[in-house]
Amino acid sequence: MDRLLVSAAHKSSGKTTVTLGLAAALSAQGTAVQPYKKGPDYIDPMWLSLAAGRPCLNLDPHLMADEALARCFAQGLPGAGLALVEGNHGLFDGLALDGSTSNAALAHRLGLPVLLVIDVRGMTRGIAPLLLGYQAFDRGLHIGGVVLNRVGGSRHESKLRAVIETYTDLPVLGAVHEDPRLSVVERHLGLVPSSELGDAAARVTRIGHIIGAQVDLDAVRALAARAPALAPGLERPQRTTQRRRPDVRIGIARDRAFGFYYPDDLQALEDAGAELVPFDTLHDAQLPAVDGLFIGGGFPETCLDALEANASLRQEIRQALQAGMPAYAECGGLMYLSRSIRFNGRTAQMVGVIPGDAVMQPRPVGRGYVELEETAAMPWPAAGLARTDAVRAHEFHHSHLQNLDDGQAYAWRVRRGQGIDGLHDGILVHNLLASYAHLRSMAGTDWAARFAGFVRGHRPGRPLPVPLGDTMPASCTAAGLADTSGHVSARLPTSA
Repeated sequence: MDRLLVSAAHKSSGKTTVTLGLAAALSAQGTAVQPYKKGPDYIDPMWLSLAAGRPCLNLDPHLMADEALARCFAQGLPGAGLALVEGNHGLFDGLALDGSTSNAALAHRLGLPVLLVIDVRGMTRGIAPLLLGYQAFDRGLHIGGVVLNRVGGSRHESKLRAVIETYTDLPVLGAVHEDPRLSVVERHLGLVPSSELGDAAARVTRIGHIIGAQVDLDAVRALAARAPALAPGLERPQRTTQRRRPDVRIGIARDRAFGFYYPDDLQALEDAGAELVPFDTLHDAQLPAVDGLFIGGGFPETCLDALEANASLRQEIRQALQAGMPAYAECGGLMYLSRSIRFNGRTAQMVGVIPGDAVMQPRPVGRGYVELEETAAMPWPAAGLARTDAVRAHEFHHSHLQNLDDGQAYAWRVRRGQGIDGLHDGILVHNLLASYAHLRSMAGTDWAARFAGFVRGHRPGRPLPVPLGDTMPASCTAAGLADTSGHVSARLPTSA
């Protein structure tokens, strides 16, 4: 399998733009590109999915054990001609001091040649010691080429190429000149989701044309083709679970306000017997016929008018949850289920099940990896973990909840991170669990199966099905949802 890691010396170097352009340009040439994103991220994968026409999967060495990481990578490979992984931050950056969670470590584990993107603004001869240092820091890492980004003009490009040719053995595979057409609108958590922009597909096509014209695509393909043979366990997806016949229907908010979902988690819900039924919080007047709800993250603060105006749906959700319908909400979903959201001086009424008010802040309240510990109040069926075991997840939020009661029950104590109040996360109201933490089933939490089991346990009148047998792949094959948000929702191909 041809494969490649696109990384950089530091964050904001333009690697997302370059990776997006490569995915679009190579796909336009007929290559089936399977995109991946390293680390916790929802927005970049939306854009990469749009560019490649295949759901982007997230590889997270901090949250995933090696076996889970390999399984997730392998699940995306069937039908692909090239695996394209976008790194996060810099090549050697990561949470662990020993580098075990860095982009470089991921490249070693998956046998990925590295294409290094360098933001060259203000640089000429100084690029040589930078590149030499990166090569010397890890001699076993195959840095196979460099793309110069934000080049100031043809003269600047000539100087840089001459320096790199004189002092290093790295080939320059492209030089991307400063160009406002390559910019994508940004917000406080990064790029604006592709689902919010009506011209997202046209933007991707334009970026693909620009990058394709300034990067040697044949050389990029040749670098990816020099990847070593896949290690055992990566050649074919591993089957580790039996898939249940669907016996519960879970409504999932899927629209411009809520779109932060990992494909492997959605697949894990389906593997656990859930039929995922999308609904639109902005336009649907009623809920579909479902047994439970999953409302993920997003940017509800940008859709306050539409969310507040859809009073009939808010009332139906409130009544359903008050009557005991099981539900799980993350971050933006938590905000939507609160009494109100306050943003830019405007307060809008929301569902009102959570006895608190979400208030947006100008700076991040919680951001990064978290560690949680289950309390005795956690209502979901156990997954073989002791309540004291660390639950690893991540959070990205600029809001906090105000006016909560002192006696509020929580599913988790916070060991690391912010959560609701720095001490707790996972508000429990009726059969709702709502948190700022974003969970990953492949991080060992098995949250999808636990939640599906919780929904099943609160849905009377239907017998449990017989498992279909070991004929379906493990989680991480991506869910085939009807997607109203404007980005790719195709099912990843499975192996025979």
